[in-house]
Amino acid sequence: MRDGFGLKAYGSLAAVLAAVLFAACTPAQIHEEPIIYQGGRVGTIEGTASASENAREREAMAGRRDSITLAALATCAPDICDAVLRGEVALDMTETQVLAATRTTHSAWSVADAGGTTVMVPASLTALPEDMVGPVAMVQIRAGRVSSYGYRESQGIRVVSMPADATTEGRADALAESMIREGDELAARGAFDAALNRYDRADILRPGDPMTTYRIASVLDKQLRPIQALIQYQLFLHQLELERIEAKGDADAKLAEAIAQARARIIFIERGGQVQQVQQDEQGG
Repeated sequence: MRDGFGLKAYGSLAAVLAAVLFAACTPAQIHEEPIIYQGGRVGTIEGTASASENAREREAMAGRRDSITLAALATCAPDICDAVLRGEVALDMTETQVLAATRTTHSAWSVADAGGTTVMVPASLTALPEDMVGPVAMVQIRAGRVSSYGYRESQGIRVVSMPADATTEGRADALAESMIREGDELAARGAFDAALNRYDRADILRPGDPMTTYRIASVLDKQLRPIQALIQYQLFLHQLELERIEAKGDADAKLAEAIAQARARIIFIERGGQVQQVQQDEQGG
């Protein structure tokens, strides 16, 4: 009985040892829950493929832009090459050179040909091509060369059609002109404070312009500020150098009307007692 019992116990012990040895030789498997940080997302095969495709597309686009730049620089004049390298559209550029200057390809533009003239406008208003100056709203090409181009600015479209327009002075003059137009519209609506603001800014950009001075004088006059208006009317007449003016054509006729109006207002202000009354009010106050 003891021997039978001993054999059975020995068999059980051997089985336990065999199980332990098997477990020790088998690779351990640890089951853990995936950790996702707040705001994170588990990547997918589709997402990985899409990212890879986007990277290839960016590389291809960069390659196309490099090819366009090389073609643009192959036969350009020195000043045009300089403009391409600094990233600025310029007159007399070719279409390829415009693409190179704006670091774009044809996909960024909508191009229309009509009677020997090519007009390039942005393909999307939400993604305007840009050069170092600003967003380019339009490029016009005649006989294969840029004849004019325009920038979209806060005051509207500024057009460059001659070399002087592209200079700092030309940009300031164009901005001053847009300020004056905006001031005229505000003055016509009776918004004199806002109109005076535009005229003052135009005067800073284009100092010494008689018609800007006359506009300032007129607004001050309508605001019942006779002392300031009187000074501006006198400055307007001084700027004109009246002895050299001869009325010729419509433009000079309008100028002659402004001269007559300025003279009349000076006489009225000086003789009408407005200045004295204002001074008395200021002293009394």
